[in-house]
Amino acid sequence: MEQSVSFDLELIRRYDQSGPRYTSYPTAVEFSEAFDETAYKAACARSNDSGRPLSIYFHIPFCDTVCFYCACNKIATKDRSLAPPYLERVYRELAMQSALFDRSRRVEQLHWGGGTPTFLSHAQMSELMDVTRRHFDLAGDDVGEFSIEIDPREADASTVKLLRNIGFNRMSLGVQDFDLKVQTAVNRVQTEAETMAVLDAAIAEGFRSTSIDLIYGLPFQTVASFSNTLERVIAVNPQRLSIFNYAHLPERFKPQRRINDADLPAPEVKLDILQSTISRLTEAGYVYIGMDHFARPDDELALAQQAGTLYRNFQGYSTHADCDLIGIGVTSIGKVDNTYGQNRRELEEYYADIDAGHLAVFRGIELNRDDLIRRDMITKLICHFQLDIRVAEATWGIQFADYFADALTKLQGMANDGLVEITPTQIRILARGRLLVRNICMAFDAYLATKTGPIGFSKVI
Repeated sequence: MEQSVSFDLELIRRYDQSGPRYTSYPTAVEFSEAFDETAYKAACARSNDSGRPLSIYFHIPFCDTVCFYCACNKIATKDRSLAPPYLERVYRELAMQSALFDRSRRVEQLHWGGGTPTFLSHAQMSELMDVTRRHFDLAGDDVGEFSIEIDPREADASTVKLLRNIGFNRMSLGVQDFDLKVQTAVNRVQTEAETMAVLDAAIAEGFRSTSIDLIYGLPFQTVASFSNTLERVIAVNPQRLSIFNYAHLPERFKPQRRINDADLPAPEVKLDILQSTISRLTEAGYVYIGMDHFARPDDELALAQQAGTLYRNFQGYSTHADCDLIGIGVTSIGKVDNTYGQNRRELEEYYADIDAGHLAVFRGIELNRDDLIRRDMITKLICHFQLDIRVAEATWGIQFADYFADALTKLQGMANDGLVEITPTQIRILARGRLLVRNICMAFDAYLATKTGPIGFSKVI
């Protein structure tokens, strides 16, 4: 598969609108409280007939300090005594969840996110993994993908050694920017030495994949300053890089109100940073996976994309498309059978459900046939930049041109602009359309067509 990306400034400006990131379809804004614990349990029972492997996501919501740019569900606190009561409920939830799934179904993928997972002590992290293994059959290190998000300010070499010993083999490191002025403006002062110490330890302990997260569009960033950070990251040769666009939405996310609007780079500067970053990463040998992600050509994501097996879920791009995903902890989202289900978003409500002996699933959606068809099309495009029309017709028993007449009409303008190529047998996203893949996927989104006014998503670029 040809994986180049072209930067067309005029087109990017013209198509720069708000839209979903398609970590799911339908997106979470379509979730309903009509989907509850009973509906979730029914989905789990159906899923056991499939024999599919499992994936588990754990949400650890606590952060020692709040980063002003953050839009995640988190609890900023220095009170480490909050962790034990949270873990107590997580253990109860694990027991209730494990009872719903056949023991023969192996966990091939596991991820701890947050928040800051390493907010937990070494003993607590060990215990959490032990309890997980007690309730679920975790795949061996040769097969399992077990990953954790790391704040280098909350980890050192001993932490990395512990994480490897309890089973983790992949990590992602939040860096965002090495420039001290930028760090101070967003309340995340983190030295390069702290980051590199964790990376060096990961290599020494045999972690198979390291990923670094950067954010462009933060206060005081310039092309030169961000390029300086990027060069220092490239020098340590991580397998993956995520280059996120900062979405400034202070009306929705309170911490962002502490960022001075006047300090943010102008839109044209953000685009210059993005263009420079893409050019430099391409020159350094990284492959553009899609959205915000770049990887080495021999990385599992790049190989899965080449093989046509790449998938996308709430943790981003994944190589395990065939797993049912179990969400554990406050606000976690799972994908089981043909449903999505989300846990309570407030800690007190999550505790109340678990203490009452109930799962904390309070909303979600059961996908209908149209949802499943459209999800398949969106997944193909966002993961592989192409979809085979004949395969889609055979898989779903549809006449593509009739079923997606509205989508094809919307795509025609994009085809005229050179973003996509449409033939009777294929839709292929061209190099100049890859940064705008969200726009292209939106043509297949039946829910967007019913909305008027602001739709509550971030800008695509």
